[in-house]
Amino acid sequence: MSNQEKEPLFSARNIRLLTAPLHKDNPITIQVLGICSALAITVKLKPALVMALSVTIVVAISNVVIAALRSYIPERIRIIVQLVVIATLVIMVDQILKAYAFDVSKQLSVFVGLIITNCILMGRLEAFAMANRPWPSFLDGLGNGAGYGLILIIVSFFRELLGSGTILGYPLMEKIGIYSTGYENNGLFILPPMALILVGLIIWVQRSKDRSLVEEKQS
Repeated sequence: MSNQEKEPLFSARNIRLLTAPLHKDNPITIQVLGICSALAITVKLKPALVMALSVTIVVAISNVVIAALRSYIPERIRIIVQLVVIATLVIMVDQILKAYAFDVSKQLSVFVGLIITNCILMGRLEAFAMANRPWPSFLDGLGNGAGYGLILIIVSFFRELLGSGTILGYPLMEKIGIYSTGYENNGLFILPPMALILVGLIIWVQRSKDRSLVEEKQS
């Protein structure tokens, strides 16, 4: 406890909490969590961006709340308390989206509410927030949310570009004259299986570049 109190805000350990989920400990490609939303809401880039931001906010704030209360939460009801905190934050995010980004809220449909059941959130609360102070827990939540969002953005970028010919609704393929060469949008990219294929390709590229990830998994 005293070591954590003396630790600088941006110590090497805290920096790793932010950066590791972006690569070597990514929640989707390494921990294999949050796959369902990667399949469901990555047809277009805009909903994926909003979902990434929403999850990042919820996991970061819920981590802080649980870390601050961890000494006062009875062991027997800790999961219930965690779910109440997550559900409260998700409802707030959902209402804000309905008020200020209704079109995106309609596209995301039930998947905003399903953030409550996202394995990343419960995993970080149980594995990290329940054993650490608020500041490291905030950085851990921020890093894991960003790592999750990074994969969503990469997958949705290629699905929208190659499946619809647009980026954030802008007809990019048409503007650069790709269609005049005979190119047609690939309908496979807007189907759910393509999201899984793209995630698989990202995992393959990531592990091909860093063999230590494969060795860690095998051990």
